[in-house]
Amino acid sequence: MLHIIARNKEQKLVENLSLEEVASGDFEWFWVDFDQPTIEEEQLLNSFFHFHPLAIEDCLMRLQRPKMDYYDEYYFFVTHRINKDTLDPEEINLFISDNFVVTFHKEHVPEIEIVRHRLATKPKKWDSTSYFVLYQTIDKIVDSYFPLVYKIEDQLNRLEDEMTYHNSVKTMQFVFDFRSDLLHLRRIILPMRDLLYRILGSYRFPLKKSERAYFADIHDHLIKLTEMVESNRELTADMRDSYMAMNSNRMNGIMMTLTIVSTIFIPLTFIAGIYGMNFENMPELAGKYNYFIVLGVMFIIGVGMLAIFQAKGWFKLFKP
Repeated sequence: MLHIIARNKEQKLVENLSLEEVASGDFEWFWVDFDQPTIEEEQLLNSFFHFHPLAIEDCLMRLQRPKMDYYDEYYFFVTHRINKDTLDPEEINLFISDNFVVTFHKEHVPEIEIVRHRLATKPKKWDSTSYFVLYQTIDKIVDSYFPLVYKIEDQLNRLEDEMTYHNSVKTMQFVFDFRSDLLHLRRIILPMRDLLYRILGSYRFPLKKSERAYFADIHDHLIKLTEMVESNRELTADMRDSYMAMNSNRMNGIMMTLTIVSTIFIPLTFIAGIYGMNFENMPELAGKYNYFIVLGVMFIIGVGMLAIFQAKGWFKLFKP
């Protein structure tokens, strides 16, 4: 589907135009939005607009890395929005010149619909150039990143506050899922940040000083998003390390417990082993109370060793 808006010489916006009207009319600039285009509409990129074959190929072959290409009469941009359900990138292509804006996307993009609606309903608040449409489009795309990052950040903070040993295994499953989501976001946000840096640093892209400030604001937002993603990735790494430390501490406590039990039973097993031998001439076997004496000695040894370990603080060192 094609959505067409144009600004005439009287600074008024005209909607619901056809390509033939755009070609024959006298407009300052126009905007053609290819929203989930059909095969016949895709062919208009070549037959009507005569865009460069490489740019058309980038539109039809996805996913391309966010970038800006220079051509003789226009500039070509590849940007990425984020699917809120899958966190997968969705490509949005833009052709920009002084006279036109062409956006091309194979999925429905609510951000572009918002820009088109604002352009139609509040034209006085818009700049008179096509580059401001580019700014608004990229700005809305970048703004849509924030709720996704904030959502993950809030969930991670909540998990960190609730994390204990007893629910740490389940928590780690969520942490690794969030870490994977953050990796998806990072792969989208960093290239977009590089794209805005290139726009700001390029003197071939004709932006006025006042217009450049708007793109600098988007770049600042992307820097903030990058820092948030990296901070959350560090938080997941800290939670992972805490989980491993808790497991290690618990394992050390278990090993200490087994060591204490084994240490206590070594002398008792030794005594039981001696008196379990079937020799005929063992003087201790003839006594009437020798059995109880041996049991008493074994009990004293066990209790005494427990007291020694308690005095040394062994039961406190590795408490699970």
